[in-house]
Amino acid sequence: MIKTLKFLLSKQLKRSKDIQQVDGFTLIELLVGMILAFLILTPLLGFMVNILDTDRKEQAKANSEQEIQASLDYIARDLQQAIYIYDATGIEAIKAQLPSSTATDRVPVLVFWKRELVSKAITIGTNADDTFVYSLVAYYLIKDSSSTWSNAARIARWQIKDGVVDTGGQACTGYTAKYVTDSGNKYCPNPGFALFKLDGIGTITQKMNAWTKATADYTADTTVLVDFIDQTKTDDTSNPAPTPVCSPTSVATSFNTRDTGKMTSFYACVDLVNTTAQVFLRGNALARLQNDNLNYKDSNKTYFPNASIRVQGRGYLFTK
Repeated sequence: MIKTLKFLLSKQLKRSKDIQQVDGFTLIELLVGMILAFLILTPLLGFMVNILDTDRKEQAKANSEQEIQASLDYIARDLQQAIYIYDATGIEAIKAQLPSSTATDRVPVLVFWKRELVSKAITIGTNADDTFVYSLVAYYLIKDSSSTWSNAARIARWQIKDGVVDTGGQACTGYTAKYVTDSGNKYCPNPGFALFKLDGIGTITQKMNAWTKATADYTADTTVLVDFIDQTKTDDTSNPAPTPVCSPTSVATSFNTRDTGKMTSFYACVDLVNTTAQVFLRGNALARLQNDNLNYKDSNKTYFPNASIRVQGRGYLFTK
């Protein structure tokens, strides 16, 4: 019995060795298989990487397009309340009255006065009534080295507002007129605010260009509206920024010595007579994808979405 089992086991072991020798792979066969797999998988991996890169670029362009349009819509709503929009001469005339007037990393592009609603500010008996106040608004094009923002440019908004005048109110600090005050002084003028003056001799333009701020220092700061704005300059020798489609009358001449004054990614063309401004914006989607080689080129202009809008203010000023 034992001899029989030994015989069967020896036969089985010999058979297993024969099977392994027949079904095994040689080193050459393995190398050939690896080469074939490499030749097949490498193009597939390259194809997948290309798809992912294309999707990333398309997403960057889509985000820039959406932000540019949203920013234009916001500026349009702001401008609809405008009663006076400064042109290049006007910005030049009041530039010393604006914040950061000597800064070299920003330029005011769009400056205007508007009239806006203040809800339930004046108390009449047991009721509260609405009123209107005047505000001065300025949009800046900024390009600096801040690590908080992108390596492209950005647009920021600044505003100061008048207080709510009421003969029964108390005088706000620094002002002799009577204003509505509360525990937070939210109806007082912003520090530095002074209303334009339309009395005396001269045209509306002359009087608005003669505006000066109050003696108090400004406390209102700029608020960034949108980042990733094209920073390419018009004096770039290899790939200059696109030229404006109209005369950018809202960019003051004296600012052209600054880098931001040489950019055409945010500008406006102002019609003083009709209180109208056409605003142009150009984004920079490349700044979302890389940290250098961000300048505009005709070959990659699809990564620089642009849009424009024409807005007329609903208010107006008149003088004798």
